[in-house]
Amino acid sequence: MSDIEVGLNLVFVGHAEKSFLEGIDLAARFGYKYVEPCLATGYDLLALGGYYHMLSMEDDPLEVKELLDERGLKPSAVSAHSMLMRPEVGVPYLTKAIRYASDIGAPVVNTDEGIKPDWMSDDEAFDIMRYTVRQVMKTAERYGIKVGLEPHQVYTVRKDTFLRLLDLSDSPCWRVNWDTGNYYLGGNDDPYEMLEQVADRVCHMHAKDISIQQSDSERGEVTGTPVGCACGEGVIDWPRVIDIMRKHKFSGVLCVECGEIDQAKRSIKYLEGII
Repeated sequence: MSDIEVGLNLVFVGHAEKSFLEGIDLAARFGYKYVEPCLATGYDLLALGGYYHMLSMEDDPLEVKELLDERGLKPSAVSAHSMLMRPEVGVPYLTKAIRYASDIGAPVVNTDEGIKPDWMSDDEAFDIMRYTVRQVMKTAERYGIKVGLEPHQVYTVRKDTFLRLLDLSDSPCWRVNWDTGNYYLGGNDDPYEMLEQVADRVCHMHAKDISIQQSDSERGEVTGTPVGCACGEGVIDWPRVIDIMRKHKFSGVLCVECGEIDQAKRSIKYLEGII
């Protein structure tokens, strides 16, 4: 049987305008052992003012590690979503995030392909993304950090183009951060059949449930959503997801991605109950 843990993306405190410190305090209080911080280049004035959970990569990562250690928390990953189709952004952002992840002890950096410019053809996009991915993999391999490609934009919520993206590099560090909610909302393919196909490359998972109302209004119309509802209260078949990952001997974290504090509290109770 695989070793599956439950974690929490700190986006859950965004709606409540709470800081990183308040977020990790709540995560520890609810019983989470893993969290996923969100990283930014430069400084965010709202974050500096305590109204937002974003971490600046300009600050000392070892201080962040100390804060997590004091609360008995470990980072399951860092969220460093950048634009693979814009190497002038993606390469420095992701390589810096890899070094930061290494310093705080996070084994995974998560990203997606970014928003495709209207003027860019598919072939141009994949040529550019090939350069970005291969350049980033050089740093990932040096530090032993996996980069998880997340379903979130136009190419990653379609089976053919998602697999084409995974083929851009044969590096052992080029992996998948599966987002249960985003791929479901994409509506192009069966999300469970697709998870079966990529499960051996999954290094981290965003446990995102989708409410019935959001499913009815948005499925097939969007490529993803920032947060979902509490796990177990939406349309995602969690026992099936866990069965798939156990069958593929997944050892890692299902990181809850919800938008409200109470949802985070209910999600860990539900997921731990079925795991």
